[in-house]
Amino acid sequence: MAEDNRKYDLEDWLIDFAIRIIRVGESLLKTKADNRITGQLIRSRMSPAPNYGGD
Repeated sequence: MAEDNRKYDLEDWLIDFAIRIIRVGESLLKTKADNRITGQLIRSRMSPAPNYGGD
């Protein structure tokens, strides 16, 4: 596998992972504490994709 293909495969995986985390967050309870935790979970799990693909 060429090195360029590996980068794009990982980037696609990171985007899919972020989408799955959003779906998990949407399924959690909606109390104030849960909203705070869900927001942090989504922010922290979504950041790797743009950080990796920022080149």
